[in-house]
Amino acid sequence: MTLVSAGRVGKPHGLDGSFWVDGPRHELPVGTVLRVGEDEHAVERRAGTDRRPLIRLAGVDDPRPLRGETLLVEGELGDDEWLAGDLVGCAVPGLGTVERVVEAPTCSVLELDDGRLVPLVSDAIESVDLEARVIRVREGFLP
Repeated sequence: MTLVSAGRVGKPHGLDGSFWVDGPRHELPVGTVLRVGEDEHAVERRAGTDRRPLIRLAGVDDPRPLRGETLLVEGELGDDEWLAGDLVGCAVPGLGTVERVVEAPTCSVLELDDGRLVPLVSDAIESVDLEARVIRVREGFLP
């Protein structure tokens, strides 16, 4: 198993430590263990919907300092999913090298060594070959 993104800590809700999950990617039932930064917390409350879950984590009384942090859960990567750390350093022919992966509001974005940004979406990315350490961008997507 690998730690994969389950979403991000969103806006607090109420006074009991609950918060909305931004960009949810897993169901997050009660008892699910999530890593936030270096700490692990179990989901002790789950409400809302699958598209907009509302959760409370054990040991988190005030989620405001965590807002925007990635929630990680053990899971399997899908065929079109990659760990951000595996993409850093990959060559993007004709454009440069991936310096980091940034979580934007709607998708992840590859930041290249020259500062250009490439959204990590199928409209922009033709292929990702982790063995060769190469990410190909669709022709005509970037000037």
